[in-house]
Amino acid sequence: MKSTMCDMVGCEFPLFAFTHCRDVVAEVSKAGGFGVLGAVGHSPESLEIELNWIDEQVDGKPYGVDLIVPTSIEDREGRLTPEDLLARVPEAHKRHVENILAEHGIDTADLWDESLPANFGDNMRERGASAQLEVALSHPIKAVVNALGAPPPFMVEAAREKGVAVGALTGSREHAMKNVEAGVDFLVVSGTEAGGHCGEISTLVVVPEVLETLRQHDLEVPVLAAGGIVTGQQMAACMLMGAAGAWCGSVWLTTSEAETLPSIKEKMLTANSRQTVRSRSRTGKYTRQLRSPWTDAWQTEEAPDPLPMPLQGLVSGPALRRVDKLAESGHSGARQLATYWVGQGVGLMNDQLSARTVVQNFMEEFASAYEQFQEVVEG
Repeated sequence: MKSTMCDMVGCEFPLFAFTHCRDVVAEVSKAGGFGVLGAVGHSPESLEIELNWIDEQVDGKPYGVDLIVPTSIEDREGRLTPEDLLARVPEAHKRHVENILAEHGIDTADLWDESLPANFGDNMRERGASAQLEVALSHPIKAVVNALGAPPPFMVEAAREKGVAVGALTGSREHAMKNVEAGVDFLVVSGTEAGGHCGEISTLVVVPEVLETLRQHDLEVPVLAAGGIVTGQQMAACMLMGAAGAWCGSVWLTTSEAETLPSIKEKMLTANSRQTVRSRSRTGKYTRQLRSPWTDAWQTEEAPDPLPMPLQGLVSGPALRRVDKLAESGHSGARQLATYWVGQGVGLMNDQLSARTVVQNFMEEFASAYEQFQEVVEG
C-alpha cells in the first residue's frame, strides 16, 4: 500500500497497534500492520525478555516501542525518595478512596501498606527511560514513540544514531509544532475519543487542524490519526483527510491475545460509546476510561481534586489493584467499580476476535470504503 508511513517503517499496511501485550504486537506485525509495545511498566530486564520474544516471533517484520516521558510530572528530576512522595498524599484523598471501596463492600484494611520501590517513577524520567531506550535500540525496532509531551533530546539523538524513526502523541496544533521542533519524524494526532491520556479536541477536528498547520509551515511530517478508530472505514476516512495511516489502542484490548482481565473484557464487549469518561482519577492527568462508580465518585462536589502525576497513582493504584483482584473472583461490588482505559470506539467492539482477524477486517473495510468513495467520485 502506498503510504509515507509504510515507507518509513517498512510495514505493508499503515495500521499501528499500541498495546502492552507482546502477543498482540507480534500478531499485528505478522499480519502486515505495525505493532507497538508500551514499555512504561517494564524494567530494562523485563523489556529485554519481551523484545527477545517478539524478535523470535515476527520473522523480521517491523515493530516499535512506546515510552512515556511526560513534559510535566511531579519531581521531574527524581530527587524525592518514595517516602517523600508518599508523604505528599493527603489523608483526605485516602479517606475518599476508602469510602468508595467500603460503599461497595470492599475491605480497606492494609490498603496503604504497600511499599514503593526505590526507583518508583523512574521510567517516566530520563534516568529510567534512557535505560529502556538503550534496550529497545539494541533490537531491530523501526520506531520509538513518546507519549505525554515532546520527545526529549536524549530520545531523538539515540534513535537518530540507530536510524530509528521517532514519533510523538499530539493533541493539538500547538503540540504538533512543539513535537516537530523537538525533531520527530512523524506525529500521532489523537482526538479526545481516544482511550488513555487524551486531549479535548475531536479526532475529526484535530487531524485536519494539524495537517493544515504543517502545510502552513511547509512541513512534510506524516500524521497518523488516532482516537476512537476501531474500523477500516474510519481509517479510510482519516486517510482521505490526509493522514498517512491510523494508530489504534482500544481495539486490541478485547482481542483473544490481549492480557486484559476477563472481567474488564466483559464490560468492554457490552459497553456503548457513552460509557466512557475523561477523568483525572487514575493518573492525575486526563485519561479516557470505562465509566464506573469509581470515576463517578471523583466527579462529585465532595471529591478532592486529583493529585498531579505520579501522586494520583499512589492513591488509585492500591485501590484499583484490589478492585481488579476481587472482580476476577466474582465480587459484585468490585465488578461494578472496575474500570480500565478505553476509547469511545468501545461501542463498536462487540466481539472477541484474534488480533490477526482485526487487522484483516481493517484491510477489508478499508478497501470497501475506498471502492465506495470511487463510486461517489466517478458518479
